[in-house]
Amino acid sequence: MPVDLSGKRIIVTGGATGIGRAVAIRTAVYGAKVAVFDMNDGDGQDTVNDIAESGGDARYWHVDVRDGEAVSKVVGAAGAWLGGIDVLVHLAGVLHGASVELDEFPEATWDTVVDINLRGSFLMAKHVSAVMKAQKRGTIILASSGAGVLGGSSSFAYGSSKGGVHGLTLVMQNSLEKYGIRVNDILPGAVRTPLKVAQVKTTYDLTGDKETFDRTMDSLASPDDVAKVIAFMASDEANVLRGSVRTA
Repeated sequence: MPVDLSGKRIIVTGGATGIGRAVAIRTAVYGAKVAVFDMNDGDGQDTVNDIAESGGDARYWHVDVRDGEAVSKVVGAAGAWLGGIDVLVHLAGVLHGASVELDEFPEATWDTVVDINLRGSFLMAKHVSAVMKAQKRGTIILASSGAGVLGGSSSFAYGSSKGGVHGLTLVMQNSLEKYGIRVNDILPGAVRTPLKVAQVKTTYDLTGDKETFDRTMDSLASPDDVAKVIAFMASDEANVLRGSVRTA
């Protein structure tokens, strides 16, 4: 039975491509009003256009999740358009530095990945939670990963940042529950997204292992399959859900 998100007001970050795009489209299909955040304006607007063509209600905002002032302004604008914020699905993230040795890992790459993945999660949750506290209800879903939570990663920066997002989720679960805000993180696994495909190709370029490359590409899950899980997590049916959810 399809999830019912009728009347839900949802912000989806990273909504231009990959899992974020799939979540924006899927939640709109289930009845949500969706604010799409990204820096990829062309693909972000395409997501919104596709939702509109299917009869859904969505709007796009450009935002760099590392910029606290920009996040504050855009969350305010989106919240006003939505009429409140019921759900944040924060999926914006990057994976740089795949298969680079620790002693050769560039500090600039580390800073970029941690700023986008971890600082961005903090800033989005900070400003959205202020709206949810006033409403005395809400759901926040962050994207961590098996990398840095259940095991290693191809990138020191990526694994570390996602471990940090998981830790942030754990702290928020305890501190925000008294305001009626549920917090979960999702560990999507290996999914056919531009981020994951680029990482697999980078590893192949470095190793030349065609057999592993082909096997890995064939095993990647569909973004929409993950989006279906996230849509359930965003619904009232998941109101007793706690902790991390692992897919793929």
